[in-house]
Amino acid sequence: MYRLAWAVAALCVAPIIAAALAALSGDLATWRDVLWSVLPRYTATTLALVAIVGTCTAIIGTSAAWLVTVYRFPGARWLEIALALPLAFPAYVLAYAYTSLLDHPGPVQTLLRNVTGWGPRDYWFPEIRSLGGAALMLTIVLYPYVYLLARASFRQQSSNAFLVARTLGRSPVAAFWSVALPMARPAIVGGTLLAIMETIADFGTVAFFNVQTFATGIYQAWFSLGDRAAAAQLSLCLLSFALLLAGLERAQRGKARRASRGGARFEVLTKPRLAGWRGWGATAVCLTPVLLGFLIPVIMLGTMAWGSGQSLLQPRYLHLMTNSVTLAGVASVLTVIGAILIGFRARTRPGRVSRGLVVGAGLGYAVPGGVIAVGLMVPMAGLDNAIDRVMEARFGIDTGLLITGSIWLMVLAYMARFMAAALNAYDSGMATVPGHFDAIARSLGQGPARLLWRVHLPVARTSVMTALLIVFVDVMKELPATLILHPFNFETLAVQAYRLAADERLHEAAVPSLALVAFGLIPVLLLCRTIGRESTAA
Repeated sequence: MYRLAWAVAALCVAPIIAAALAALSGDLATWRDVLWSVLPRYTATTLALVAIVGTCTAIIGTSAAWLVTVYRFPGARWLEIALALPLAFPAYVLAYAYTSLLDHPGPVQTLLRNVTGWGPRDYWFPEIRSLGGAALMLTIVLYPYVYLLARASFRQQSSNAFLVARTLGRSPVAAFWSVALPMARPAIVGGTLLAIMETIADFGTVAFFNVQTFATGIYQAWFSLGDRAAAAQLSLCLLSFALLLAGLERAQRGKARRASRGGARFEVLTKPRLAGWRGWGATAVCLTPVLLGFLIPVIMLGTMAWGSGQSLLQPRYLHLMTNSVTLAGVASVLTVIGAILIGFRARTRPGRVSRGLVVGAGLGYAVPGGVIAVGLMVPMAGLDNAIDRVMEARFGIDTGLLITGSIWLMVLAYMARFMAAALNAYDSGMATVPGHFDAIARSLGQGPARLLWRVHLPVARTSVMTALLIVFVDVMKELPATLILHPFNFETLAVQAYRLAADERLHEAAVPSLALVAFGLIPVLLLCRTIGRESTAA
């Protein structure tokens, strides 16, 4: 069992190492071309996108979390739940909806021209297909990372420090800046770093808006230019940045654990009611991201899907859904089994080796799917070619693409990408299992396998199901790795939506996009249910 844990961790780390080795073994001439031609542009665009999304998600998420945690205002209770809903949307699906809404032929500009009588060249309208548009889409989808962590931090803070600041004459705003915000800073920074890592990993949004980032550069080098060396080298650059962010996020997570210890929560205080324009202003601040990130896109996608004349019940879409569900189901089961093996090893044999095993297996959460796909495709394509040559020479058999032409390479990529999510969910459940349970089971003669099967899994079954659900939905939405690795005769809902949108068939793309949103709503609704229980208990 412990050897299986090592094998799973090795499979998760292998694509990252392979991508780095493929880049380092590349031709120096290719390195020079990448360095002087595309690297400055990709770096500048990626950093600009990161700066905008990081700043905006921090401001929106923190402001909304503070308002719903500390004050009473119209709609505060349901807004506290609704603010998590945009997590259900993949950013690229949001991009399809807003392009149809705000582009030149869309309803907004059409209404503007009808009302004013202007022609196409008589007015200026913000271009949605731009760096700013991509930043807006990512911000709307990713701010819940900051909101959820900041909200949890505000709820767990001691009320005494805030009360002392108020008795010393500080206004609520001044007390927030001087007391509450510094205490919540680790959680806010941690959520912002998570949003930034998702930003650098995003491919669908920036590709659709024609924004040149590292993610689009890897895909273009691989498919458009056929330059695998350049793709690997761009992957290494993005990998370095991602691992730096992962290190910062892990450091901030450690600080958040220490900062979260405190006395009573804010809910023991009587929440002041914001009346008049202040109350409605707070409602508007919290309602705006919900409108932009959930209600408007759902209405737009539903209208587009209805007008497309297509249905998810058509044989074509049923086949795509079958492919997506099968792939996500297999990947989620294998990923969670791997997480259980690694988590069990870390619990029963604690130490530096086990911690290193967990960290290594979880590196993929910080690595974009395109990097993992390149790391797998380069060596496996070479292995496929070698097998084909040997079989052709000795037996006259053309084996074709045994490895790269199957879905198992995709499953391995998903395991490497989402193992951290499964590990975190499983560990949260195991944290509730007292350590003496293990000692009691051993004293009764239970070996490792029976300890896991009879003690750990029954207690942590809710966390295991949560891990399965999270990985399942993440696999359904994953785009860059799926685009690079999927076999020619195997398409998913995410690939279909991207290709239809790339061909400007946005109304048709709305159908698979709605299906992806529906699957994404499942874990978000469970999260909202938890938030609702907390609010009722408060």
